[in-house]
Amino acid sequence: MGIKVAKFGGSSVANASQMMKVFNIVKKDPKRKFVITSAPGKRNKEDSKITDLLYLCRQHVQKSVPFDQVFEIISNRYEEIVRDLNLDFNIKPYLIEIKENISKGANTDYVASRGEYLNGLILSQLLGFKFLDPKDMIYFNQNNNLDVEKTYKTIRETLIGVENAVIPGFYGSSFDGEIKTFSRGGSDVTGAIIAKAVNAEVYENWTDVSGFLMADPRIVNNPKPIEKITYKELRELSYMGANVLHDEAVFPVREAGIPINIRNTNDPDHKGTIIVEDYSDNLKVGKITGIAGTKNFTVLAIHKDLMNGQIGFIRKILSILEKYEISVEHLPSGIDTLSIVIQDCKVKGKLDKAIEEINQECEPNSINVFSNMAIIATVGYGIAEIPGMSAKVFAALAKENINIRMIDQGSSEINIIIGVESDDLGNAINAIYYAFENGN
Repeated sequence: MGIKVAKFGGSSVANASQMMKVFNIVKKDPKRKFVITSAPGKRNKEDSKITDLLYLCRQHVQKSVPFDQVFEIISNRYEEIVRDLNLDFNIKPYLIEIKENISKGANTDYVASRGEYLNGLILSQLLGFKFLDPKDMIYFNQNNNLDVEKTYKTIRETLIGVENAVIPGFYGSSFDGEIKTFSRGGSDVTGAIIAKAVNAEVYENWTDVSGFLMADPRIVNNPKPIEKITYKELRELSYMGANVLHDEAVFPVREAGIPINIRNTNDPDHKGTIIVEDYSDNLKVGKITGIAGTKNFTVLAIHKDLMNGQIGFIRKILSILEKYEISVEHLPSGIDTLSIVIQDCKVKGKLDKAIEEINQECEPNSINVFSNMAIIATVGYGIAEIPGMSAKVFAALAKENINIRMIDQGSSEINIIIGVESDDLGNAINAIYYAFENGN
């Protein structure tokens, strides 16, 4: 029988009623042998995440301000969960120990990780699974990177003979034995690491949405769900602002060829979205998977007569941008033109000086600066190789009188990238979506 690793996000374990949904999901499928839990998330819009409250406790200690009231909120939340689940489990000693450690100046990573730790204890009691502390299995090296060899070796040795287990997400141990966390959202990473270590048939990531949608529902009304998507497509949509998985969570399972299944704890019968390395058939070739866009870009449009004959011209420009620590997002070019797309946040206070130096060193005929730009990626497997796909995008935008300021369809066969005015972002995404909707 195969193994499924199931990670539950903060909204899935925010209170007792949500945890009972987790209980029913896990117990419904005996393949779900290893469960990764986040800390309790928000129960409503006015609520606070437990991790945020723990960070606040740490800040109070650093400022020599009492944190009793904040920690009481945390304690009450966990005690309420245990009580509402009718568990014969005394969580108070754990809360007392954590409070004492915080008051003694425990490091930030230790404090932040306790939300997952406490939830792991509770969930293991509820499910009747063994509790395993990731500090004894997941290790970071002196450079604060995952110690891959030691981590996977220890996990596999620890899980020998373990039928079922609950493992808190988000943290492990530093090289000197202290608690060390991943960046925020790191429970996804923990789940991916465990899935790879046990060679799971699937890594289930349970949250409060039924997978991914073809477009942002705040922009497009009721967009279609994405049933299947490749890792490459996911990366493209993530970069363009789509809210997807923690970046580091993708790589362990992708390397092992393990699919990720995004599922909804509140709608467990929905199949969600499957993330795979590649499509097993050609049914998706030439079809749109998703559309995403984001604002706040600047485009430098550089013109130089006979640019293609100027050896080192582009290299000189990029060297100047590197000097000013300005990273380039896209670099579409023509025979005598070059467009350089950069994020606004990376050019503040630097752009004028960089342009001045480009003019001096490279002597272009002109440099035009287009600010207030938005970049949109239309993503789909093989769409750049299908005749007429780009024309369909351009025709949809022309119909809505949206001016295209930049086009980038380079070496990637899975996306068509365009630049428009930021004010046109919403209309542009809607136009592209509805142009392709009937074809999906």
